[in-house]
Amino acid sequence: MKALILNSGLGSRMGVLTSEHPKCMTEITSKDTILSRQLKQIVEAGITEVVMTTGAFDEVLVEYCNGLDLPIHFTFVKNPLYAETNYIYSIYCAKEYLMDDDIVLMHGDLVFDNLVFDKVLSSETSCMTTSSTIPLPEKDFKAVIEKGKITKVGIEYFDSAMSAQPLYKILLKDWKIWLDNIIDFCKNDNRKCYAENAFNQVSDRCSIYPLDVKDMLCNEIDNPEDLAMVSEKVNELENKTVYMSFSTDMVHSGHIDIIKKAKKLGKLIIGVLSDEAVASYKRYPLMPFSERKVMFENISGVHKVVEQKTLSYKENLEMLKPDYVVHGDDWVAGFQKPIRDEVVSTLATYGGELVEFPYTHSEKLKVLEQRSRAELSLPHMRRARLKKVIEMKGTISAMEAHSGLTGLIVEDTVVYQNGEARQFDAMWISSLCDSTAKGKPDIELVDMTSRFRTIDDIMEVTTKPIIFDGDTGGLTEHFVYTVKTLERMGVSMVIIEDKTGLKKNSLFGTEVQQTQDSIPNFCEKIKAGKKAQKTKDFMICARIESLILEQGMEDALERAFAFAGAGADAVMIHSRKKDPSEIFEFVENFRAKDKTTPIVVVPTSFNTVTEEEFKDRGVNIVIYANQLTRTAFPAMQNAAKLILENHRAKECDDICMPFKDIITLIPEDN
Repeated sequence: MKALILNSGLGSRMGVLTSEHPKCMTEITSKDTILSRQLKQIVEAGITEVVMTTGAFDEVLVEYCNGLDLPIHFTFVKNPLYAETNYIYSIYCAKEYLMDDDIVLMHGDLVFDNLVFDKVLSSETSCMTTSSTIPLPEKDFKAVIEKGKITKVGIEYFDSAMSAQPLYKILLKDWKIWLDNIIDFCKNDNRKCYAENAFNQVSDRCSIYPLDVKDMLCNEIDNPEDLAMVSEKVNELENKTVYMSFSTDMVHSGHIDIIKKAKKLGKLIIGVLSDEAVASYKRYPLMPFSERKVMFENISGVHKVVEQKTLSYKENLEMLKPDYVVHGDDWVAGFQKPIRDEVVSTLATYGGELVEFPYTHSEKLKVLEQRSRAELSLPHMRRARLKKVIEMKGTISAMEAHSGLTGLIVEDTVVYQNGEARQFDAMWISSLCDSTAKGKPDIELVDMTSRFRTIDDIMEVTTKPIIFDGDTGGLTEHFVYTVKTLERMGVSMVIIEDKTGLKKNSLFGTEVQQTQDSIPNFCEKIKAGKKAQKTKDFMICARIESLILEQGMEDALERAFAFAGAGADAVMIHSRKKDPSEIFEFVENFRAKDKTTPIVVVPTSFNTVTEEEFKDRGVNIVIYANQLTRTAFPAMQNAAKLILENHRAKECDDICMPFKDIITLIPEDN
């Protein structure tokens, strides 16, 4: 695309302001002339070819343009008859440079909002700026609109017309038709009229559509009064504020593009989502908030960076009251629509405006996201994340996984509610579910080598932190090596229970004989495990079986304080009762003395309690320990029965998930 700027007029109505230079060089702000502002807008739009017609003071104009040192290739064409012809003849003189590309055409005395220029350039059709809100002028351009198209442009039209300004985008197919008629006009010595007179004759073939910019700035400067009015509007525009929100920790070309567009609307304020907000929205951020904030502060044109604590914009909008909020158009529908609706509603309370640009879809962006997933799956990144997520959110949730596929379900399942995304923060690799998947009893029969293979299978296709069910931990000497292996693999936490002997699942409670380890012995196991680990990231959690074995609250609390004192990074309290009162009592008493050690619960029995209630009481990790296993096996058993009962697979197929849908769970890079 080329820009055609018409600067061959005399500008006599400007008086002394144009006595030594063309009108386009008139200052409209302390830092810009009409022309310098136009040229900067052209550069920011990515246009590098400018054809400029000249007349009086052409040498002054050429020297001025070259002195701006802009990345533009200028072609200057002087109208030798500028004093006795109109700009139709200037276009004719420049015709050889205007025959091979789309054109953005503007008069050299026209000043327009950046947003107007963006709308013009993004138009998919040839267009001219019009206004449905500005009264029809007596002596300036008006465009006649018939069946949605412009059929005539001139100062004499009033019926079916809108106020219009000479800012056009003209596609080559339409421009060729108009330009050919301009050439015919000039060859027939019809050189004192407007170029639009030539358009009016061919408007049935040259399709130009009105672009309604309403009250946005798009004005010609014909006299000092116009200059004063436009200068005031430009100053107002430059003092407007623009707000954008970002969750990303990788700035790519799409982000830079929309930032460039946003900063043209005013002083750009960027709200960087907090780590907690990002983690709830998509994935855990690779870079913490402090580093992401600095990253945006160092982008050219960013006026200020602030924290946005939630996905909701409301708090920041009410505090900053920006004139514009800029966003991609990807939130018009989908789970972010409630957030968008809230933004629109909040802006309406003080007269702000939402500006949306087309969202960037790119294969390169997919590659970047895959790279992020790969980074998050690395052992050191995954291992450290559990502690950080607990610090960020206070309370997190973990879902059981016992295979690569169930790991992907935990990894990718997202529920969108009220503009927010809810997902699991971590995975629980359960001894019970791992054993059950292998068809073996949960008595530590499946050895650690086999269980480590399950971890490998899950880690290979997921990124979220892993909490490992370490049963009793075995002998202290063996537990030390388990800690070293898990830590090296990238597991975040191991939970060991304070029992001894052949493991029997806690679900049996006192129905089978179970022996609780002594406090000193279990403390020594914890200390040995902590001594064996190499990083500060790995966590050992002590699981207290006192309530399961009906040893009482006092015993449970004594053990909890002792285990925390021995170095346990967290304590887990368990109960078989559906009534959560004893869990709540434990948490309350523990928190009265220990405010910081994370508390873990597994609400298999007391499953009516919400995560929000656990958080309010001081619980930090909620583990859903076996729900995927318990729902999968009845479904498979039902499928097998249906086939046997009906002697065919038809009835079974009706309840089966299509395999192509299952395959979509599996990452393409596996």
